Amino acid sequence: MQMLYNSDSYVVVQFDVPAPTEGTTPRRGGFEIVDKLARKEIFIEGAVAESFQRGVQSLVQEGPNEGAIDDFIAGFTALAQQPVVLH
Repeated sequence: MQMLYNSDSYVVVQFDVPAPTEGTTPRRGGFEIVDKLARKEIFIEGAVAESFQRGVQSLVQEGPNEGAIDDFIAGFTALAQQPVVLH
């Protein structure tokens, strides 16, 4: 687990689960995106996670712009249904 992004509006954490043994199952993982204002989160994996990663990498190459990154993330959090619950 690695925190990749933390703004006033969003937190993005990457989860990378290694294969149980070398050469068996490919690595798994994804991204948990938390919308702090809406208090909801979503976990994306597979093709959606790959698309998210490519989009973020493209934005980062353009230069640091928190507003553009937050706008991009907002497109994914529109799908968020899981409420954030603190224990």
